Amino acid sequence: MLALTLTAELTGVTDLRPLDTSEEPYFYTFKVQCTSCRETHPNWVSISRFESSEISGSKGEANFVWRCKACKRESTASIKDAPKTYTHASPPTRQTIIEFDCRGLEFTEFQANGEWLAKGLETPTNFTAIDLAEGEWYDFDEKSGEEVSIKDIKWEIRRA
Repeated sequence: MLALTLTAELTGVTDLRPLDTSEEPYFYTFKVQCTSCRETHPNWVSISRFESSEISGSKGEANFVWRCKACKRESTASIKDAPKTYTHASPPTRQTIIEFDCRGLEFTEFQANGEWLAKGLETPTNFTAIDLAEGEWYDFDEKSGEEVSIKDIKWEIRRA
């Protein structure tokens, strides 16, 4: 089991999470490495919890099925549950966003492509279309009259 964790400084917002519904799935984007030959795939790969593929020679399915070009081994990854929200903490704490059951592969880097959502920390404001690809995000909460931000973003892939 691997977990994608996030540590970030949230100012004026809380409950940060990817927009990940069956109507609008989030595609988690990673660099992938074979655990057999340690070859790292040169391209980024994406995985959605709403898509699954058949596993060769098995009746099972996984959200991501990948064959290593170097050693030809087939590997799989499945997302265990819906993503968890990242809540405001001072100082910022590492929190798990999503967990993967990986067989024969490891995710080594994460790219925050896609839309994220958050709520105002002390207001009912909902923030949508948050883009974390640049490593920070700034906006203005009209209800509080304050600037809100997400910065010092650190993604880690750890053993769960």
